[in-house]
Amino acid sequence: MNHINYNHLYYFWHACRAGSIAGAAEALSLTPQTITGQIKTLEDRLQGKLFRRQGRGLVPTELGQLVFRYADRMFMLGQEMLDIVNYRKESHLLLDVGVADALSKQRVSKVLETAVVAEEKIHLRCFESTHEMLLEQLSQHKLDMIISDCSIDPTQQEGLFSVKLGECPISFWSAQPIADCSFPGCLETRPLLIPGRRSMLGRKILNWITTQGLQVEILGEFDDAALMNAFGARQKAIFVAPSLDGCQQEGMYEVGRLDAVSEEYHILFAERMIQHPAVQRLCQADFSALFPYQSTDEKKPA
Repeated sequence: MNHINYNHLYYFWHACRAGSIAGAAEALSLTPQTITGQIKTLEDRLQGKLFRRQGRGLVPTELGQLVFRYADRMFMLGQEMLDIVNYRKESHLLLDVGVADALSKQRVSKVLETAVVAEEKIHLRCFESTHEMLLEQLSQHKLDMIISDCSIDPTQQEGLFSVKLGECPISFWSAQPIADCSFPGCLETRPLLIPGRRSMLGRKILNWITTQGLQVEILGEFDDAALMNAFGARQKAIFVAPSLDGCQQEGMYEVGRLDAVSEEYHILFAERMIQHPAVQRLCQADFSALFPYQSTDEKKPA
């Protein structure tokens, strides 16, 4: 076997990722018959079946799984090469950033200010979603970087790096002061708004409530921190937000601060982005003024 037709391999790779011939045909703007024919030619070349049917879809055989692992690395590397070449050619450096929706937008904006400088022409594009969705897009090279409340396990995410920027303490807030009741018992007196339990902070707070033995009424869980704050400001509810130096947001009262719970800020990026000037600035920046309460000694690729 001296040569493989990489077009055939490319069609197989798409079919494997889509889980069906129809899905691959739609992604490639080709007919299903064309995809089927090309994969059959590849199977003849490799002398083995690459797919087997499972319900209405296709799953790779043992040979198909082997071929897919190599094809996936090949085509992902090819995409990385094109991305790097495009960065060098563009008059503006593109930077597609995913932001975990649970994070404080005020602090995220200050992180982004460090990434963008006036003397450099950077075209910034920001997208918001859950950590899990953003990580999937980062792995597929649809994003350049993520700002999230979670780091990554480098043993499970090959080729991805994580740098901790810092962390900030968390407080409970209310639009009205709570008198004659101490913290944390006062949390049982009003409905509570917390970050969604899919977020790291949401899980930390729920665990803290359980360990404190509190019987709280959770009015709502919010994936979007800004929406939770806006909703909480208009309700007779207690909500969660980062602690501020003045211990008071405008028109808001700090009910109590959680010493045991903090909100972490990490940037996640692929290996191809290490030399991007914006990523380098973020990795080397001193964020102690933004996160004054905790050390940031984890500022190195994971």
